[in-house]
Amino acid sequence: QVQLVESGGGLVQAGASLTLSCAASTRTFRNYAMGWFRQAPGKEREIVASISGITANTYYADSVRGRFTISRDNAKNTVDLQMNSLKPEDTAVYYCGGSPRISWITITSTSNVDYWGQGTRVTVSS
Repeated sequence: QVQLVESGGGLVQAGASLTLSCAASTRTFRNYAMGWFRQAPGKEREIVASISGITANTYYADSVRGRFTISRDNAKNTVDLQMNSLKPEDTAVYYCGGSPRISWITITSTSNVDYWGQGTRVTVSS
């Protein structure tokens, strides 16, 4: 029912910054809990950060807390992930995901996600 499109991935050196953006095609974006996830080759998809729909509360994985910032613009139907001090271990395909049914809380697992984007690749070289 909703299409999510990620952009902003690329190849950067360790220590650099990069901003990812996710655009949603829904008229009720304000109700969606949104999140960013990543998956490295041979590993499970894991949550990176999330933001609730109604309250805009945020959640961060321990590995990125203090370096990454998630934000949303309900007027533009977008959710961004500002990534600073990137490390080689941040290399992965990053996915945008959302759920319209948990508006007041943050997504904390891939199991909470109803809709996924196609992913955007982030590569951090040493």
